[in-house]
Amino acid sequence: MGRKTSSKGTVVVALGGNALIRKGQRGEYKEQLRNVEHAMATVAGMIKDGYRVVITHGNGPQVGSILLQQERTEGVPKMPLHVCVAQTQAQIGLMIQEALYNRLKNHMPVVTMVTQVIVDPKDKAFRKPTKPIGPFYEDEGSLPLGWHIIRTRRGYRRIVASPDPKEIVEAEAIRELSRDAVVIACGGGGIPVIKSYCRVKGRRRQCGLKGISAVIDKDLSAQKLADVVGAGILLILTDVDQVSLNYGKPTQYNLHTLKYKDAKQYLKEGHFPAGTMGPKIKASLRFLEKRRKGKVIITSFSLADKALKGKAGTTITRQA
Repeated sequence: MGRKTSSKGTVVVALGGNALIRKGQRGEYKEQLRNVEHAMATVAGMIKDGYRVVITHGNGPQVGSILLQQERTEGVPKMPLHVCVAQTQAQIGLMIQEALYNRLKNHMPVVTMVTQVIVDPKDKAFRKPTKPIGPFYEDEGSLPLGWHIIRTRRGYRRIVASPDPKEIVEAEAIRELSRDAVVIACGGGGIPVIKSYCRVKGRRRQCGLKGISAVIDKDLSAQKLADVVGAGILLILTDVDQVSLNYGKPTQYNLHTLKYKDAKQYLKEGHFPAGTMGPKIKASLRFLEKRRKGKVIITSFSLADKALKGKAGTTITRQA
C-alpha cells in the first residue's frame, strides 16, 4: 500500500512513558490504552494533514513493572534488563498500532520495529545511574537494598544506567519503511547493545552485538531517529504542559518560546535535571545543531494539537 507524498515534512513524535500512565493511575492496560488513544487522535490528525510521522516512546514505568514482576515471582526464569526493554517495545507498540489503526482505518500501514541502539560500554552512565524506572514509592525505607534510587516530585523511584545512544542498528530499514508507513521505532530508547562483542567458537572468533543492562533515554534516541528519517520537527510529549525555569519553586516561570542559546545556558545552570527535563533539552540542542530551520516542541498529550499550531507548549528554535 503506497502513501501520499508528505506535503509538510517529517515529524518525530516522542511519547513519554510517564505520560502513558498518569498521576493516580496504576498502569492497568486499559488505562494506558485510553491515554494512547487520546495521543493518537492528534497524531492521526497530523498524518491526515500531510505530515509524515515516525513515533518513538519511553518505557520507564513499564520496564520497571516488568522487573518487579520478575523479582516477585518464584520459579519463573528472569530476563536481563535489555530483554525487558524489548518486551516494552512490543507492549507499547501494540497499543499505539491499535489506536492508530482504528483512527486511520486503511489510510496507511502502522509498523512497530524491534530496534537495537548501540552504546559505549565505557560510558560513565554505567557508573552513575540516572534513569528513573518503575512505580513511585512514598517511603524510601521500604525499597529493596541494592537499588539505586532518586527522590522525585512524585516520590522515590528506582534508577538504572542510561548511556548515550550512538547508532541505531536498524536505521536503514526504518528509513525505508517510513516512506510508506507510520513506523514506531527505538521504543524505550532502543534495546541497548554494545558493538564488536566477540566470543570464541571452536577455532573461530565471531564478533557482533550483545545486549547490556541499561535503559537509554528515549528523547536522546528520538534525536538520533530524527536524523535517520530527516525530520524537521521533534515533538516531545510528556507529563508537563511547558518547559519551566525553577520548576516546582515559588519562582517557577513557564516558557512559551526558547532560543537555542538560552536553552544551552539554562541547561548549564542546572535548571533541567538529569532523568527529567535535562535529556529533553539536551536532545533538543542536538536536534537543532544540524537544523537552522528545525524546531522542537515540548508539551503534554492534551495540548499537542495546540502546540503544533504555536498556541501551547514550549517551542525551541535557533531563532525564537
